[in-house]
Amino acid sequence: MASRRQNGLGRILAALALSTAAGTAGAQDFDWKAHEGEQITFLANNNPVATAILKYQDDFTEKTGIDLKVDSYQEQQMRQRLLTVLNARSDEVDVFMTLPSREGRQYAAAGWYADLAPFTTESVSPDYNFDGLGKALVDAARFDGTLTGIPLNIEGPVLYYRTDIFEKCGVDAPATIAEIETASKAIQECDSSITPFASRGLKPALPYTFSNFLHNMGGQYMKDGKSALCSPEGKAALETYANLLKDYGPPGVVNYSFYQLTSLYRAGRAAMSFQSSNEFPSVMEGGERLNDTAIVPLPKGDGGSVPTTIGWALTISAFSDNKDAAWYFVQWATSPEMQAKLALEGIAPPRQAVSQDPEYKAWLEEQPLRQQWQETLDELAQTGTSEVGYPIVQNPESREYIGQAVDQILLGEATVDEACAAADQELNALIERE
Repeated sequence: MASRRQNGLGRILAALALSTAAGTAGAQDFDWKAHEGEQITFLANNNPVATAILKYQDDFTEKTGIDLKVDSYQEQQMRQRLLTVLNARSDEVDVFMTLPSREGRQYAAAGWYADLAPFTTESVSPDYNFDGLGKALVDAARFDGTLTGIPLNIEGPVLYYRTDIFEKCGVDAPATIAEIETASKAIQECDSSITPFASRGLKPALPYTFSNFLHNMGGQYMKDGKSALCSPEGKAALETYANLLKDYGPPGVVNYSFYQLTSLYRAGRAAMSFQSSNEFPSVMEGGERLNDTAIVPLPKGDGGSVPTTIGWALTISAFSDNKDAAWYFVQWATSPEMQAKLALEGIAPPRQAVSQDPEYKAWLEEQPLRQQWQETLDELAQTGTSEVGYPIVQNPESREYIGQAVDQILLGEATVDEACAAADQELNALIERE
């Protein structure tokens, strides 16, 4: 199997190389060893993307001679550390992962990103093929003409569910959001030892999954320049999401983000888990869930199917003193060669040439569940929206108020009317600051 994958990787890279133009003078003169002996610091979010990239850390150092110092944290801690560094305009961090859909507008307005556009034309390996990256993801990382990051993957929340539990309990897979509650109730009555439905409940993290409920139920965050959480659709989404977690979620769900969800589902203690497609390799770790799981987009609501679709990007701090060396790491990590390797580890590729390659498809065919995962990603790419939180500079702060509204309902601290009204008041104040 290893030799077949290696041969397939070679064919991927050969095809990509042939599709690349002769290149600029910068590409022709490119030298991977140009910054040998230099050191850069990568502030990593230890999610599956970074974990997969860092498996090949030694390959990067061997290829470039650059010493890569890694500073790794869980996502919330990583963000706190990053904000401290960027607010201080410190040169401690050279490279970091970013979500353009979350903090892109805010960080760009603050001047915290280096503009990567010049690097993509003036300092690239001949086989890099910048144009081979998904245009939508590249465009999503542009703010006011600045290219703030290079795509690492494509992802969105998907519904993982246990086919064996559904069969044992005589429950059909949900075809609508309303049927998620029906299925959850039946599973709870059938086997009280299983958590029927799990999703994010941690206040700053839950908008990633809640947004899909909002859009599928016909809601939107803003209308006529004002917050619209108290619209009928917004209230229905808030109440539905909060009640599913309150009535059928795991204990302590207000502290759940991707790590806890993955652990719960992988251990066989959840019947449904609505979480990131990016967690697929971790969910399947050990192989126990490979034969009893199905993967689909979130079932439709009154608004149809409008999945949340985003992607992580790799970027360079505007305050780095090692931007040229840092670009070599960004280029290496987002290269055709690396993204072909990462695809075979379950990191959905943002390069069409990789996702459509026969060898990658052969990898998918080795496990039917891998094919379901890719088919679900294809649907996310075709019909999704990257709107997670409010489309304003203060997007990260807007997520706090969304999460607070959900958690207040979940914990019984407020009615849906009280929670959405309080959130709308705070959110309209944010919008007015634009």
